[in-house]
Amino acid sequence: MSRRAEQNTGTREVRDAHRFDEQQLLNFLTSHVDGFKGPLEVSQFKGGQSNPTYKLTADSGQYVLRRKPPGKLLKSAHAVDREFRIISALYAAGFPVPRPLVLCEEDSVIGTTFFVMEFVEGRIFWDLDLPGLDVDERAAIYDNVNETIARLHNTDYSAIGLDDYGKPGNYFSRQISRWSGQYRASETGVVKAMDALIEWLPENIPEDESASIVHGDYRLDNMIVHPTEPRVIAVLDWELSTIGHPLADFTYHLMTWQMPRIGIGSVGLAGKNLKELGIPDEDAYLRQYCRRTGRDDGIPDRNFYSAFNFFRLAAILQGIAGRVRDGTAASAHAAEAVKAVEPLAEMGWGYANQQ
Repeated sequence: MSRRAEQNTGTREVRDAHRFDEQQLLNFLTSHVDGFKGPLEVSQFKGGQSNPTYKLTADSGQYVLRRKPPGKLLKSAHAVDREFRIISALYAAGFPVPRPLVLCEEDSVIGTTFFVMEFVEGRIFWDLDLPGLDVDERAAIYDNVNETIARLHNTDYSAIGLDDYGKPGNYFSRQISRWSGQYRASETGVVKAMDALIEWLPENIPEDESASIVHGDYRLDNMIVHPTEPRVIAVLDWELSTIGHPLADFTYHLMTWQMPRIGIGSVGLAGKNLKELGIPDEDAYLRQYCRRTGRDDGIPDRNFYSAFNFFRLAAILQGIAGRVRDGTAASAHAAEAVKAVEPLAEMGWGYANQQ
């Protein structure tokens, strides 16, 4: 098992900063979740740096609780109520997400807004080269991951009641403004490449105004794969989801092939022998997606999208840096994310200069 897999797999005792009154939660779940029966045991998942996530074990089964972290939060961040809404809509439409059970917006229960969903049994892959699997299974998993994001982007969001879940149009303008603001609010030092991207990106937005549901953080370790089949059975972590531009979402996912070794998150597939592994290269994977979503002309302006996504990820990690500073980060490894901001921004600025 890799260091990253070891850091993120399984559960641990609840961190002191994220403890709450478990009896209050038991009382709430007993009265609000059909068939729920205590006693209740609470542990905290090791992975995740944004919204603290807990495993609940009771006589009636296993569940997952996601909550806003305690403390002062950036505006619009940690929107677990939005997560609950979108997984409810997608679950009803047959898209692979955990079954949502209850949302609680009363701080009196555990101190912050939270929701509870089913616990899905399966495999989470923290290493993108899928060690231990054979070539055919790797190929099949990546094909299904591609099919799943294409299916998401092909979903009619109006038909499943998500018309007002986001604002179609001007997506990149709004996102650049949002993440620039979040970055500035969490800034802990000068990063010249981020300053350059904040100036360059608004002036170079492509004219394509496509709109779809976007996940916002679509990557292999945010999904559960069937225990024995090469099939995604649950996509997790919808905190950043909205109605937005499908190419922003897909090209963020393409960072799987672009990510350098900078000590955080998924190491990436850059430099791996993909043919030997049975994993498609970036261009082949892009062609699969375009075929499934009807984009006959491929993806023009790819360098803009890559520059935007490295900028956005750097801004997200800078937000974690701000929470480290404020003592509210949810992961013991959050401090590592701080070191990645500058190299990510420099990657983004590199793509901008190729545009």
